[in-house]
Amino acid sequence: MAPPARRRSGYWLLVIPTVAPLLTPLYDRADPALWGVPFFYWYQMACVLLAMLIIAGVHLRNRRQEFHR
Repeated sequence: MAPPARRRSGYWLLVIPTVAPLLTPLYDRADPALWGVPFFYWYQMACVLLAMLIIAGVHLRNRRQEFHR
């Protein structure tokens, strides 16, 4: 008999950091600049930080659910 499937939640949140950098027309510009850095660059860095936060949050949530079983 197969083991019961683990219920993992929050994986749908991983779509956000995957799709956000792919929306090139959204950030293909220089303005507004942040501390002299063009929008194109600081948007990509913001996407990296967002991805780190979302991936860590999904991982911790699923890890916590495993320990409560």
